[in-house]
Amino acid sequence: MSLLATLPVVIPMVAGILALLAVSRPRLQQAIGIAGAAALLAVSLVLMVAVSDGSVLVAAMGDWIPPIGIALVVDPLSAAMIAIAAATGLAAAVYALADPRAARTRAWPGLPPLLMFLLCGVCGAFVTGDLFNLYVWFEVMLISSFALLAQGGGKERLAGALRYVGLNLVSTVMMLASVGMLYGLTGTLNLADLHNAAIAADRPGALAAVAMLLLIAFGIKAAVFPLFFWLPAAYPTLPIPVAAVFAGLLTKVGVYAMLRVFPLVLGPEALGDTHILLQESLIWIAALTMLTGVLGAAAQSDMRRILSWHIISQIGYMIMGLALWTTLGVVGAVFYLLHHIIVKANLFLVAGVAERMTGSGELAKTGGLYKQAPWLGVLFLIPALSLAGVPPLSGFWAKYLLVRAGLEIGEYVLVAVALVVGLLTLYSMTKIWLEAFWKPAPETVSVRPLSRRESLAMLGPITVFALMTVVIGLAAEPVFIYAERAGLLLVEPAPYVETVLGAPR
Repeated sequence: MSLLATLPVVIPMVAGILALLAVSRPRLQQAIGIAGAAALLAVSLVLMVAVSDGSVLVAAMGDWIPPIGIALVVDPLSAAMIAIAAATGLAAAVYALADPRAARTRAWPGLPPLLMFLLCGVCGAFVTGDLFNLYVWFEVMLISSFALLAQGGGKERLAGALRYVGLNLVSTVMMLASVGMLYGLTGTLNLADLHNAAIAADRPGALAAVAMLLLIAFGIKAAVFPLFFWLPAAYPTLPIPVAAVFAGLLTKVGVYAMLRVFPLVLGPEALGDTHILLQESLIWIAALTMLTGVLGAAAQSDMRRILSWHIISQIGYMIMGLALWTTLGVVGAVFYLLHHIIVKANLFLVAGVAERMTGSGELAKTGGLYKQAPWLGVLFLIPALSLAGVPPLSGFWAKYLLVRAGLEIGEYVLVAVALVVGLLTLYSMTKIWLEAFWKPAPETVSVRPLSRRESLAMLGPITVFALMTVVIGLAAEPVFIYAERAGLLLVEPAPYVETVLGAPR
């Protein structure tokens, strides 16, 4: 079974190479991209079943027993993240079939291979068992995402790409510095071994400095306050399939890194009293990220920009779960993470259809979509209401877990912020509904129906994601049980540590 832990990296890597070799045959490139994402999804579902009881799979590369050498580790959280990443990649690859640029090599030569390499970096970050290779997979993501950002040119897109890369290079430097400091303090970078070594080092002050460096490095990746300004500058300029993947995955890898590294390596046992500083920083970051993101969204009048700002606000909820530092809080963060990737990617896909039908994403220049395409209106309402936390959709249960966890430990201000942000999120989603769907189309706007090919390619992934959102909401208990097992391994990592360090040759 340990061989399975290598496939989430191998499959997209091989698919990316094959797609590059087919650069002169765009249709074949598209087929390879879809096949690669589908194969990754199939493997990820097998992995989820294999670890659904809370077990951990370990693949020791080169037959070196951890902590020596490279270990790939799959637990319930990483398996679920791989599955959702694969589903998002598959949805984007199918959706791109409707875009005429995707069929022309000169206009869009690199989508399938770059998408596969991006998935390779994302999945590598999810399965890596040591901190240095987490940095390596971040760099694979950075290179692929920069190429996707810059592709197609245009002043606005290049400006957004440069901001994205510039700030991420700062993140790289800080992460490398923290890796070096941590190795100097503990003599190891294997995450499981670091759990014991950080406690044994008995250097809470130095480890607190490492924690703050990592908080900034991961915070840039996750677009938390005040390190988020690259996101609303970059995401609205992207082609919709790429924007959906970015919106669903990139910032979540930063959140995943925080959930993986802080409780396992830099928890209260290692930091001692200085852990209070880390926890208070996370609480403030969570609150300000939620507020800044939702207020930024409320001030926008373009669908993509509204959705981009809401990525920031929703990241605040995930950080809130970690900041509470309780089992229920972390479980809530895991539940929120899994639900949000599906919802946010789907909203960007819906925005792409709306732009295709009306010719614009500006709310003042849209309208009449519900009359022309009522099914699209329903497909928008499902993820939009879920994002706002309206019952019984998936977002309600995610917010409920976090609010309950906050109330249990008396974080009433943070809970109040979360509830207010939920109401303001509903306001933004209502604004999009009223302007783009409900009001009559302006006289200057002609709503163009989708062709049969476009309907299949665009509405197919949107419908599947909407159904997933409804199913998670109506059958929340199995998802909660899975999230609970994943969260328990984060908060109480002894089984993770024992399995990794006891991995056979």
